[in-house]
Amino acid sequence: MDDIEMARIAGGSVELHDARRKVRWSVDLEPFEIGVFPVTQEQVGELLGDGGMHPRRPAADVSWLQAIRFCNAASEWEGLDPAYTFDGEDVTWHVDADGYRLPTEAEWEFACRAGSKTPQYGPIAEVAWTSLDGVTAPQNVGGKLPNLNGLFDTLGNVSEWCWDLLDAARDDGHRVFRGGGFADDARNVRASTRRGGAPRSQHPDVGFRLARGGFDTEGAAQGWSAAVDEERASFGDAASPGRSPRS
Repeated sequence: MDDIEMARIAGGSVELHDARRKVRWSVDLEPFEIGVFPVTQEQVGELLGDGGMHPRRPAADVSWLQAIRFCNAASEWEGLDPAYTFDGEDVTWHVDADGYRLPTEAEWEFACRAGSKTPQYGPIAEVAWTSLDGVTAPQNVGGKLPNLNGLFDTLGNVSEWCWDLLDAARDDGHRVFRGGGFADDARNVRASTRRGGAPRSQHPDVGFRLARGGFDTEGAAQGWSAAVDEERASFGDAASPGRSPRS
């Protein structure tokens, strides 16, 4: 399989914002790794057998569940411990595993911002494929300038699935995707842009990027907590984002 190039991201903190619920919260992060590029059609084809006709374009029309299965397949290919187990379509993240996984949205935004406090880490026409470019499909990865972490295409080209639930109290299992895509207005392609979809849903402008890093916790890591998800789903509390043990 084509090598998965990863970047090491030092620990730090990031403030997240959910505009729909009008809440902000802060997350402290331990160091982790994240893909330099979104996963490509070629990589998906080599591991899952259905990649597409454009090897260097980001894999799109990939559901959250397919992205999870790719993570496990990439881990097994490299002899790493898979991060996920399945019970039907219920997925458990084993946070101590050293295998590939989806980033949490806190990791994603922290890596995307690369120290920037502005909505976009550079002039949007130079760093992201958006509607300004007039393209009708994702473009080859690495065609625009990277951020200061050396990551390409975190903004624009395709939005990227993350591990987290969009809103455990309201959205019946919908998962977050971040960053904006090639058809989005440039003003909507921002480090804080937060959308989501059902785990089985596929979108022509949504792909994913891999992360790695295990943590000495159970059911909680990097701004996410299974217990908080369950509590919010049970009580339907749409006002409080909750704070994980690592927040």
